[in-house]
Parts: sequence; structure tokens; C-alpha cells
Amino acid sequence: MSRQVFLYDPPDRFVAGTVGLPGRRTFFLQASAGSRVTSVVLEKTQVAALAERMEELLDEVVRRSGGSAAVPAVAPAEITDTDPLETPIEEEFRVGTMALAWDGEDQRLIVEAQALVEIDVESEEDLAEAEERLLQDEENGPPVLRVRLTGAQARAFAKRAMDVVNAGRPPCPLCSLPLDPEGHVCPRQNGYRRGV
Repeated sequence: MSRQVFLYDPPDRFVAGTVGLPGRRTFFLQASAGSRVTSVVLEKTQVAALAERMEELLDEVVRRSGGSAAVPAVAPAEITDTDPLETPIEEEFRVGTMALAWDGEDQRLIVEAQALVEIDVESEEDLAEAEERLLQDEENGPPVLRVRLTGAQARAFAKRAMDVVNAGRPPCPLCSLPLDPEGHVCPRQNGYRRGV
């Protein structure tokens, strides 16, 4: 079976969002163009890492271009997207590997989210070889979501993604661990339950 590539070049919309209550949220990347929508599941830490790396890459593009790249310093307010995810949400796959690249010729940030793949390995050499194969754009590789964004779209995505990550449970003022609605056992309180 040939590889499924969900390509959005350009997307009408590319956002990170969640379903569920804080502490029990499921995180999604969702790309859409016209009536076509692709949603993939990933971990909160993956969303945060993607947003941080996008910002770092965009800052580096601006630095190397001497300011001539078509990348704004911050997310433009006119393209801020605070709308919820499009429903119904149908998960295409769970993200395992993500990659970012800058296409200097087209002035586009390329985001790739590849499906999680389980690998059976017996040695470090087997693991390195398997990882290298996964990074190749093979015809029979795992499904991949590939999105090409302008600098402005990428800045807007990164800002929203960090807002989504930070909208979770508030941290405990003593230990900084997340507070559940029913409280949590705080290590700084010697294991006593601390209420919200």
C-alpha cells in the first residue's frame, strides 16, 4: 500500500487545539483547505516543542536574512485564530515524528508530522538504521501530514499552540505541579492534599 501524504500547500487553516477538560485533554493538529480537513493526535509536549522550534527557526531565518525574509517578528493580530477545532474530529493517526524545514526559495515553513511507528530492534545499529529509514520519503512509509506555511501563518500557529498548552491546569504555588480540580498531593506539604 502506498504512503498517505496529507498535503496542504497552502492550508486555509492550520491550528493546534484540544478536546476535553484540563488534565484530560487530547491534543490535535488540524489542517484544512476547502472542505478537506485532516486531524492528527499528539502529546502536549509535542505541541509545545513544535511551537518553540517554529519560533526558533523563524527567528533564525530573520537573523540570517538580515531582516529581508517575509517573516514578521510576532504573530500578526489580523490572522489570529481562536476558533475551536472543526468538527467532527476524525483522527487520521497519532504523531510520532515531527520535522521542520525552511524553503528559502518559496519563503515557506514546512511542517511534517509523521505517524507513530513501532520498531522492533535488537541493537543500537538496528535502531539507527530504522530511524534513518523512517526519515526517508519512501513510497511505503507511514502516513504523514505535510503543511507549507507563510512566515505570518507560522507565527500565528506557534502563538496559538503555546496558548493552548498554557491553558491547562494551573500550577500549585508551592511545588509548581498541576492542580487537579479535586486538589493534589503536594510534595512541599509533606504529602498532604492541597485544595484548589
